[in-house]
Amino acid sequence: MAQGINNPKNKEENRSDAGQMFDRAKGAASDALQKGKEAAQPLVDRASDAASMVGHKVDDATSAVGTGMKNLGDRLRSAGPQEGFLGQATHTVADTIRQGGQYLEQGGLSGMTKDVTDLIRRNPVPAVVIGLGLGFLLGRMLRS
Repeated sequence: MAQGINNPKNKEENRSDAGQMFDRAKGAASDALQKGKEAAQPLVDRASDAASMVGHKVDDATSAVGTGMKNLGDRLRSAGPQEGFLGQATHTVADTIRQGGQYLEQGGLSGMTKDVTDLIRRNPVPAVVIGLGLGFLLGRMLRS
């Protein structure tokens, strides 16, 4: 009688061979994945460095805007009227501009982002309502 596939001994050998082929394929796929990760790592590192550099540049630019605002507040205070109702209004506006500039200069964009995040965490419902309202208004403007 000829030995065929239905022979129990051949079934065991076929399962063993299939298991070995599966293990080899799994190992090859794992190796390929690892090599892909290794090849992509320099790109990820460069992208991370570029994003970090852009973040620093934005913070520097925000700080420069803050310095400009502080200087504008100082010039407005010295050039505007010093007495009366207009003098008080000028001093108030100059102080507000100067404080805004100081905030930007010291905190930068990252500081503003942190402050907004903290504000949203403390007041989630109003933040969602404001977000929905702004989204609605933007949608209306873009549809027109």
